[in-house]
Amino acid sequence: MTTNIFFCGYSYHTQQFHSQHKSGFPVYLFRLQTEGICEVVVKGRRMELKKGDLLLIQPGDHYELFVKERQNSGDYHLACEGAWVEEWWNRSAKPTVSRIDLDEKLLSLWRYIIVEKRRPPSQENEELTEYLLRSLCLSLERTINETAPSFSYPYTVTRMMRYIEEHATAVFKVEEVAQHAGLSVSRSVHLFKKSVGKTMMEYAQEVRLSAAMERMKYTTMTLEQIAESCGFGAYPYFHKVFKKKYGVAPGAYRRLNLD
Repeated sequence: MTTNIFFCGYSYHTQQFHSQHKSGFPVYLFRLQTEGICEVVVKGRRMELKKGDLLLIQPGDHYELFVKERQNSGDYHLACEGAWVEEWWNRSAKPTVSRIDLDEKLLSLWRYIIVEKRRPPSQENEELTEYLLRSLCLSLERTINETAPSFSYPYTVTRMMRYIEEHATAVFKVEEVAQHAGLSVSRSVHLFKKSVGKTMMEYAQEVRLSAAMERMKYTTMTLEQIAESCGFGAYPYFHKVFKKKYGVAPGAYRRLNLD
């Protein structure tokens, strides 16, 4: 084991609460505000945390948490240490507070770790827990980077890209993408094309083609089944799009990659 999780859980405070580590928090702490508000003091700086705020603390940081009277506050939290976590922390800047999406996949990872840590010691799979922690760290890192001002695309564009990637193999509408990003349809269409250099549907087509290529290589699904499951509908349309993109028919491509 190259990591150690001291505690991992979810807290919901409905009454006044105060926790402090003035001499320095002993390990790494991840805390994601999911409901309500609270206040924290980190290295002498007081900040209010709202829904979607991710707090990252390294060993030695002065840390205090305040939930005032008549405030509600809910959060996921995790304290850990280890060689891998230290290497992950040091390879890129980690802002003390970042505003991120409360992505269900991210929260599911957190809940998975909570469940594993609640098992009796004889039942916990330490290897699985470690890889879940690594997945959580890497997911947090990517989310933080995508919300940074220096990222390649504006954050709203990134949100649209992730929505398209998740829904490309099903039927979706541009209106749904715009709503997810909190923009009007006209604004979202213009911003996406300006930033990415292609329309939303062109980007979705690339995602569908990538999924189709994987299934042609690694599954025994028929080309008709692949066309339908990847969002192309009927096979003739899939054939037309694939050949235009790669200069070869899907069947020929599959034969080449099976030889």
